[in-house]
Amino acid sequence: MNELFSKKTQLPPLVIIAGPTATGKTSASVSLAARLHGSVISADSMQVYRGMDIGSAKVTEEEKGGIPHYLIDVADPSEGWNVVRFQQEAEKAARHILDEGRLPFLVGGTGFYIQALLYGIDFTEMNADTDYRSSLEEEAQALGSQALYSRLQEIDPEAAEAIHPNNVKRIIRALEFAQKSGGQLISEHNRREHMRTPAYNAVFFVFNMNREKLYERIDARVDHMMQAGLVEEVSRLRAQGLTAQDVSMQGIGYRQILKALDGEYPMEEAVRLIKRDSRHFAKRQLTWFRREAGVTWINLDEYPDQEELLNFMEKTIRTKLQL
Repeated sequence: MNELFSKKTQLPPLVIIAGPTATGKTSASVSLAARLHGSVISADSMQVYRGMDIGSAKVTEEEKGGIPHYLIDVADPSEGWNVVRFQQEAEKAARHILDEGRLPFLVGGTGFYIQALLYGIDFTEMNADTDYRSSLEEEAQALGSQALYSRLQEIDPEAAEAIHPNNVKRIIRALEFAQKSGGQLISEHNRREHMRTPAYNAVFFVFNMNREKLYERIDARVDHMMQAGLVEEVSRLRAQGLTAQDVSMQGIGYRQILKALDGEYPMEEAVRLIKRDSRHFAKRQLTWFRREAGVTWINLDEYPDQEELLNFMEKTIRTKLQL
């Protein structure tokens, strides 16, 4: 493990490959991990769930290329999964990878998860207000998520910009934070966390590309998911008793198909909404990562040759980590 520590710092090394959905993070991470004796920790909030493969675009055994992967298929869809649990499991995974003398790669598009591991955020400082949370959950069920989202827009518009209107869990957390902290905004809290000293000596890449091209790739991915059996996957989960109240079923792709199966709208409309919401999610992902300092942005349009991209990333990692 000591060989992987930088000569300039005793912080453990970490390579982060982030960016919006459908930008090729998985392929790049596997190739680089093979070159640099690495293992991958998934920073994806959906790939943790067993049996939710198609809608999460879960990395397959073939795509893993023999590279060890962590935080894939570690929870049942009926379980709650959150950033606190992710942080705990990701820290254990990173320590295990380093103990094996390998280089940890944190890969995914969930910015809050990446931030939690990179900065070692302390989530014990704000205990849950269960009564207030319960009242918000009841309100969401009675009036819909938009009612809570509108309130968040008034209280903390910056936080609302980074949260999807249907993400009841995160909306409630933001409102709960403001209530329990006496009016402190979660956006201000997050900004302070971004200024914390990193817990790792990290090389942080963020992928981006031409917006129109990105949206085309997202649409194509959704079409592929439908052809691969997304409806059947959601039907199976539904038959197992999962509902829209389960955190796992609130993910993009799952909630839209579930509503179509429940007769709220035609399946064609579900596909349209998945594509739209995926594009909006990609935009919010980019907004989140633009707040990060010390990031190496990679415009994939400048690297039509995958080998050239990988060579650049490998050289950057070796230089920054002094490997």
